[in-house]
Amino acid sequence: MEGAVPQKKCKDALRKVIQKAHESKINYDEPETVLLGLKIAYYEAGIILCSLLGLLFIILMPLVGYFFCMCRCCNKCGGEMHQRQKENGPFLRKCFAISLLVICVIISIGIFYGFVANHQVRTRIKRSRKLADSNFKDLRTLLNETPEQIKYILAQYNTTKDKAFLDLNSINSVLGGGILDRLRPNIIPVLDEIKSMATAIKETKEALENMNSTLKSLHQQSTQLSSSLTSVKTSLRGSLNDPLCSVRPTSETCNSIRLSLNQLNSNPELRQLPLVDAELNNVNNVLRTDLDGLVQQGYQSLNDIPGRVQSQTTSVVAGIKRVLNSVGSDINNVTQRLPIQYILSEFSGYLNNTESYMQRHLPTLEEYDSYWWLGGLVICSLLTLIVIFYYLGLLCGVCGYDRHATPTTRGCVSNTGGVFLMVGVGLSFLFCWILMIIVVLTFVVGANVEKLICEPYMSKELFRVLDTPRLLNEDWEYYLSGKLFNKSKIKLTFEQVYSDCKNNRGTYGTLHLENSFNISEQLNINEHTESISNELENLKVNFSIFLLGEAGRKNLQDFAACGIDRMNYNIYLAQTGKSPAGVNLLSFAYDLEAKANRLPPGNLKNSLRRDAQTIKTIHQQRVLPIEQSLSTVYQSVKILQRTSSGLLEKVTRILTSLDFAQNFITNNISSIVTEETKKYGRTIIGYFEHYLQWIEFSIREKVASCKPVATALDTAVDVFLCSYIIDPLNLFWFGIGKATVFLLPALIFAVKLAKYYRRMDSEDVYDDVETIPMKNMENGNNGYHKDHLYGIHNPVMTSPSQH
Repeated sequence: MEGAVPQKKCKDALRKVIQKAHESKINYDEPETVLLGLKIAYYEAGIILCSLLGLLFIILMPLVGYFFCMCRCCNKCGGEMHQRQKENGPFLRKCFAISLLVICVIISIGIFYGFVANHQVRTRIKRSRKLADSNFKDLRTLLNETPEQIKYILAQYNTTKDKAFLDLNSINSVLGGGILDRLRPNIIPVLDEIKSMATAIKETKEALENMNSTLKSLHQQSTQLSSSLTSVKTSLRGSLNDPLCSVRPTSETCNSIRLSLNQLNSNPELRQLPLVDAELNNVNNVLRTDLDGLVQQGYQSLNDIPGRVQSQTTSVVAGIKRVLNSVGSDINNVTQRLPIQYILSEFSGYLNNTESYMQRHLPTLEEYDSYWWLGGLVICSLLTLIVIFYYLGLLCGVCGYDRHATPTTRGCVSNTGGVFLMVGVGLSFLFCWILMIIVVLTFVVGANVEKLICEPYMSKELFRVLDTPRLLNEDWEYYLSGKLFNKSKIKLTFEQVYSDCKNNRGTYGTLHLENSFNISEQLNINEHTESISNELENLKVNFSIFLLGEAGRKNLQDFAACGIDRMNYNIYLAQTGKSPAGVNLLSFAYDLEAKANRLPPGNLKNSLRRDAQTIKTIHQQRVLPIEQSLSTVYQSVKILQRTSSGLLEKVTRILTSLDFAQNFITNNISSIVTEETKKYGRTIIGYFEHYLQWIEFSIREKVASCKPVATALDTAVDVFLCSYIIDPLNLFWFGIGKATVFLLPALIFAVKLAKYYRRMDSEDVYDDVETIPMKNMENGNNGYHKDHLYGIHNPVMTSPSQH
C-alpha cells in the first residue's frame, strides 16, 4: 500500500502535465499550475536531491582544486618537501595504500560499466535499422495479407455450398435413407419372418412330396421283398427233402436249417404306413398364392422410398440451390463493405510516412551515436588514465619503497610512484567536475525516462494514464472512440487495444468496429437461414407402404391349417428304426453257406449254396433300397416335425407382428417423414449457420491481426528507447558516476600516500648527531628526532613542517 500511494501521485501528476501540455497558453501564476509544479517536485525529490548533490560537487571540486593547488604552491597542504616521522608511520602508509587500492578497484569497476554501456549503445544502435526493417516488413505483411484473408473467407463459402449441394443432390440417400432407417427396425423383422415362413412352406411341400413318393415306393419294395423271401424259403424246403438229410450227421445240419426258415419273413407294417396325400394337397393349395412374391413386394416398397423422395423433391431442391447462391452474393457484398480495409489504407499512409521518416533520420541517429560513442570512449579513457596513474603510483611506490632509506634518500622508483599519485590527483581535480556534469545530465535524462516512460509502459500504467477521460481532448471521454467513431462515450481504451493486439486479436474486434459496421447484423444468420427454411417447408414427400395383402394373410392361415401339425409322426419313426426283414439276410446267408460247406459234396450242398447266394442277392436288391427309402422317410419326418412344431402359434405371432407393423406405418409414416425432413433441413441450414458464425468470428478475431502494431510499439518504446538507449545510458551514468564520486576519497588517500613515496628535500635531524647507539635510540629510529622527549616539549627540536 505504501508503494501504491507514490505511484498514484505519479499518475495524477503525469495526467496534469499532459493536460497542461495540450493547453494553448499556460498561466504559471495560477494556483493549479503552482500546485502541479509542487507535485512534480515532490515526485522528483530523489532525482532533484541527487542532481543538487551533483551540482554541489561540480561547483566545489574546481574551487577545492584551485585552493589546494595554491596551498601546495605556498608549501602548504603537504606541499613542503619535508616529512616528519612518527612511530605509526609504516602503519599509516599501509592503510593509505590498501584504501587507495580498494578505491581504485571500485573505480575500475565503474569504468568497466562505462565501457560496457558505451559498447552496448554502439552495437545496439547498429541493429536499429535491421530491427526497424523487420517491423516495417511485418506491418507491410499485415496490409498485404488482409485482402487475401478476406478472399480466403469468401472462398470457404464455396466449400460450404458444395457440401450442401452434395447433400441436396444426394437427397435420396440422405433424406430417403433417413426415413428408411426409421422404418427398418419395425418392418424388416416382420418381412424376414414372413419370408422365413414362405421358405418353410416350400420346404414342407418338398418334404411331403419326398415322403409320399417314398412311402409308395416302400409299399412296392416291401411286397417284392416278401415275394422273394417266400420263393427262397420254398427252394430251401425242397433242398432239405434230399435223402441225405435223413442220415446222421447231415440230418442235424438240415434240421437246424429247417428251424431257421421261419426267420425269412418281411416286415408287413411297412406296407401299412399311411400316405400323406391329403396334407400334400393342402400345402399345394397354399402355394397357389405366391407368398414369397408378396414379401418381395414389401421389401421393394421400402427400397423405393429413396427414389420416391428424389422424384418428389426436384423442384424444392432447385429452389434451395437458388437461395444458397444468393447467400453467397450477400456475403460477398458484406465483406466488401467492411471498414477494416479503409482503416488499413489510412494506416498505410501513416506507415509510409513513418518509414520515410526513419529512412531519413536513421543515418543521423547513427552519426550522433558515433559522436556519443567517441565522447563516452574519451570519458572512460580519461578515467582510465587517472586510475592508471594511481595504479602505477601504488605499484612503483610499493615496489620501490625501502624502509631503511631516509625521506631524503628514497629511491627513484619510490619517488616516481609518488609523482604518479600526484599526477593522478591533479588530473582528478582537473576533470572530475567535468565528468560529474556529464553524469548529472545523463542521470536526469535516464532516470526520468526510466521512471516516467519505461516502467509505466511495462506495467501498462502509461496506457491507463492516456485512457483518463478528457485527458487528450477535453470534449472526449475516450480519445480513441472519439477519434475513430466520433462517439467518445464508447469505451475504447489504449490499454485494451494494446492488450488485444498483443494477444493477436483481429483489428475489427480490437477497435470495436461494430460501432460503425455491425457484422452480426449484416450477416444476420436468421435472415439467411429463414429463406432456406421457407424453401424446405415446401419439401413434401408422400408415399404408402403395404406389407402384405389379405391374400398373404389367408395364405399363412391356410398353411397353419394344412394338417401337418396333426400327423402321427411316431408310426413313421417307429418303422424307420426296424429291419425290413425278420432277420439280417446277409448274416443268415453267411451262416447257411457255412453249414452247407460242412456237408459232404453232392446235390444238397450245391443247392444250399445256391440258396445262400440268392439270399445275398435279395439283400442287395431288396433290403438295401428299402433301408434307403426308410432313411428318406426319416429325414422328411424330421423336417415336417420341425416345421409343424408350434406352427399355429408361429403364424399367429407373425400375423400379430404384421398388424403392428402395418399400424405403425399407417399412424407414424407422416410424422417420420416430417421429422426427417426437418432434420435434413437443419443439416443444410447447419452448414451455413456454422459458416456464418465462422465468418463473424474470423472477421472479429482473426482477420487483420494487429499484433505487428503492438510489436512495433514494443520495439519503439521497450526495445529501442528503453533497452537500446536508456538502459545503457543508466548503466553509463551509474558506472561513470560511481567512478567519479570515488575519485574524491582516492585523491585524499593519494595525497596522503605520496608523502611516503616521494623523495623529500629535508628531514628532521639533531643538531649534534650522536653516534652512540643508546643515544641514537633515545633520539629515535635512525637518528630522527621526536617531537616530545620523555613527555617534555622541546621547541628547539620541533620542525615547522607538517605531515
